[in-house]
Order: sequence, then structure tokens, then C-alpha cells
Amino acid sequence: MSKPTLIGALAVLGVAGVLVALWIDRSQKPENLQLSSQQWREDLQFLARELPKRHANAFHFTQRERFEKAVAVLDAQLEHADSDTAWVGLQRIVSLVGDAHTYLQTPQDSASDLPLDIARFGDDYRVVSVDPELKDSLGARVVQVGDLPISRAAELCSELFSRDENPDASASFVNNALTSGGTLHGLGITNNRNLVRYTLVDDTGREFVVDAHSSASDAAPVRAFNEMPLYMQNPEQPFACKYLVDAATLYCNVRTVRDLRKPAADMLNVIREKNPDKLVIDLRQNRGGDYTVGEKYLVKPIRALTSLNKKGHLFVLISADTFSAAMNNAAQFRSQTAALLVGQEIGEKPNSYQEPRSMTLPNSHLTVRYSTRFYRFAPDGVNAIQPDHEVVPTWADYKAGSDPVLAWVLKYPVP
Repeated sequence: MSKPTLIGALAVLGVAGVLVALWIDRSQKPENLQLSSQQWREDLQFLARELPKRHANAFHFTQRERFEKAVAVLDAQLEHADSDTAWVGLQRIVSLVGDAHTYLQTPQDSASDLPLDIARFGDDYRVVSVDPELKDSLGARVVQVGDLPISRAAELCSELFSRDENPDASASFVNNALTSGGTLHGLGITNNRNLVRYTLVDDTGREFVVDAHSSASDAAPVRAFNEMPLYMQNPEQPFACKYLVDAATLYCNVRTVRDLRKPAADMLNVIREKNPDKLVIDLRQNRGGDYTVGEKYLVKPIRALTSLNKKGHLFVLISADTFSAAMNNAAQFRSQTAALLVGQEIGEKPNSYQEPRSMTLPNSHLTVRYSTRFYRFAPDGVNAIQPDHEVVPTWADYKAGSDPVLAWVLKYPVP
């Protein structure tokens, strides 16, 4: 099914169904998961040797002894492990380092194209998008994956994500892992990567079972709403602005911190032409890039706008998925401008290891990303970027196709 569009839709709600690939730089060598146990062991030993050497501080969160014990346990398991169990085991090892810029990139074939997407709202996991043949399951609560309660399945998936970030950081990864046949198979949650059984409950209380088969359907996914909300529009555009006439507000959805010179200049031209009461910079779907680019073309020029750089006129929207350079720029907006940050706490810690590089495992050719530098973007207080006003979207919001975060901003009285 078509996941990329849905990724943007869910990330903005802080319930994203995206593999937390962060920034994908696939090796030019094709991945090869059909390895002997000895070849998997060679990859594991390469990882165990090279990751501590290359990372800026590989044991800042997990002690070396625990890391080495986990390596030894996996080494013994590889004698009888299949390919999914092997790469999932490697992913778990890398997650012990702790920072979100250090991870093993999930293999390209791991998702198995299961025909549904799941996202968490409060304590519930809901089916938020499906291929047409499963449309009766849309909106249902997921209560079981295979033979496991959804809470336990989610807990196992979370063990594959970086361990030392703020609580909501893993939400995107877990949501996607719950519909990744390869991941669920590697974790032992299902015995078939191409067929996953979900137990669901609809809003009438009816419990039923859905067998999700892997597919390569080109059919448009079915969603709960008819009209696409603003934050989901133009998903292919990295920087999309729209002037909201009735609210005298310029809304700009900035999805990446790269190549901002021209779109930022266009934004400033619209501001000069329209003289809006409010400017909204939406970083909720932004997975990063180069924070110096964001500082140069967004933070500094907006700081110089005397009509907008004051409380009640400038807003920055954030979510758990605001990542890397976007997280850094959000911190700069807070410290250098009068912007109000609205939405949810950012998952990544602002004082953390970043600046990733990559290495390729010798036999599987899987890519491992690792951090090379420590950054500090919140020098005082809690190691988190929290919103000035928290808005937590609900299932009712998503089902209605509404955006309560932007709605709050638009209702905010202009001083």
C-alpha cells in the first residue's frame, strides 16, 4: 500500500506510521539477507568491534559489559536463526547505544507491504489506513497481534528503537513495526512474515480477526476522512505555504531542512505582500537536514520581521517526530524569537549525540548509522523541547480530518 503519504499524515499527529529511518542513505551494494550463520556472526562481530570505535561515545547510555553480553547472546542464537531473526537481533544490539541517530537501517524488504497502517491514540492502537479489501477494519482498535496482546507486541517492537530518547520518540517506529511482516517475524510475534493475523474490536464492541497478507497493491488507501486536512496536502513538496485569508495567517509546512534559500525567499515575499497577522512554521513532519540552513534561511530572517516576531503572531508547530535539524531549529526559534511552540514534546533529546555517519556490514550489506558529535541545544533545565501549549490529537480529531494544533493557533487572539 502507499505508505509515504500516510507517513506525513500521521507524523503530524505524533502517531506516525513511519519506519524511523531518519535519514536513509542506502548502500550501493545490494542487501543480502540469505546468509549462513557464520556470515551473520561475522557481521555481528564487525558491528561489535567497529561501532564502539566509530561512535563518539558508544557507552554513554549502556555500559560496555551489557553491550558485550547482548552480543554474546545473539552470537549463540545465530546458529539456528533465520534472516529476520538475525537482522532484528542486530537492530536490537545497535539500539542499546541509545541515541536516535544511531541505528541499523531496516532492510528494504522488511515491511512486506502489509495492507494496513496502525497508529496509537492514547492507550488504543487503531487501524488508520487500509487497502480497499480490508475497509471494514478501518478505525477498529487492535487488541492482539498474532497471539500477543497489542501492548506486549508494541513493547517488543520498542526494544528495537534507540533507548535513550524521550518517551514518545519511539512512537513512529513502533507503529510501523506493528505492520512490518519482517520485523514481527524476527521478533517471534508471527511465524510468517507475509501473513499477520490481527484481532480487532470495532466501536460497537464486535471482535473480529483480519489476516493481513503482504501485497504490492497500487490501490489508493482508504482512510477515515473524506476531505484531506491542510497538513496532509502537497506531501511531495518539502516547503509548502498557504495564505489563510479568513485568519490572516500564512501557514508554511516545512518538511525538510535542506535547500531552503528559494522557498524561504518566496515565503518572505508573501509576507511582504499579504502582511499577515500570524505566521505558522509547521515542523511536525520534519525529519531534519542541516540545522545551519534552517538557522540561516528561517530563524534569522523571521527574527528580523518586527511585525511578526512577537508573542501571538509567530508560531512553530512541533511533534514527537520533529527530528534532528528540525529539533535544533525549534530550539533556536524558542531561544532567539518570540515564537510560541505548539503541539507535543519532541521525542529526540536536544542535548544528545548527532552528526551521523554510516558503515556497511560486510556480508549482509546492511547499513548502520552512528553519531559522531555531541550537541547541546537546551543548556538549562529538562533535556527536552516541550511545547508552550500542548495539544494532543485524538482519534476523533483524526477521524474527522481535523488538525487541532493548527486550530488552536488560528483561534489564539491577536494582541
